[in-house]
Amino acid sequence: MTPEFSLADRRLLITGAASGIGSEFAWLAAEAGARLALFDINAAALASRCETLKSANVAAALTVDLTNWEAVERSVAQAYEALGGFDAVLNVAGWSKPGPFWEQPMEVWRKIVDVNVWSTLYMCRAVSPILIAQKSGTIINISSDAGRVGSKGETVYAATKAAIIGLTKSLARELASYQVTVNCVCPGPTMTPLLQTNMGTNPTLIEKMIKAVPLKRVGVPRDPALVMAFLASAGASYMTGQVISVNGGLNMCD
Repeated sequence: MTPEFSLADRRLLITGAASGIGSEFAWLAAEAGARLALFDINAAALASRCETLKSANVAAALTVDLTNWEAVERSVAQAYEALGGFDAVLNVAGWSKPGPFWEQPMEVWRKIVDVNVWSTLYMCRAVSPILIAQKSGTIINISSDAGRVGSKGETVYAATKAAIIGLTKSLARELASYQVTVNCVCPGPTMTPLLQTNMGTNPTLIEKMIKAVPLKRVGVPRDPALVMAFLASAGASYMTGQVISVNGGLNMCD
């Protein structure tokens, strides 16, 4: 492998690392020789994921409520101490619960906003001074194609993911003079545990998704994880402020 594309010895902080895309990326990065700090709110799932990884790869595994600023600040400090710096910070944690906009309870809205927006803001705020001091590193935010084109039944979710796109572009401009890059990955329909829970066991919905996707399959977590791996490598050092869809051609955005 060309050295610029290697993750060997890269110091990566990953949120939402216990399931779905975050878990898949943690596995991929560990296999490539990265050193990891893993954050998740689900302690049992995080412990289970760590059992599948080599201990040499996991410098820290922390149970963190990312919607709590003090917890984020404290945990980022612990991760920094364990890794000695960050080459890439991946904000993968997210949450959604579909439903009609005019019927969803306010507590559902608040959780969607807290998990998708506030947690990413908090993480970016906590790691930015470290990356600025290093004069290196990258932040990779996970948005969604819902934030680019909308999604029926997920209006608040789409709004939060659009916010992440705006955050990415603006923060990329702010951090560029410090040689810190910020990019965003927008998965399309991806067969994560969250999607499976939200869809239930209705095969008709899956069939409709497959028909709508030009490549004729629903994505799997490894699809966006591979794009994230490129962005986390030195090979992406001249990319910043970019929004990359991984969706099988479903939404061909400008």
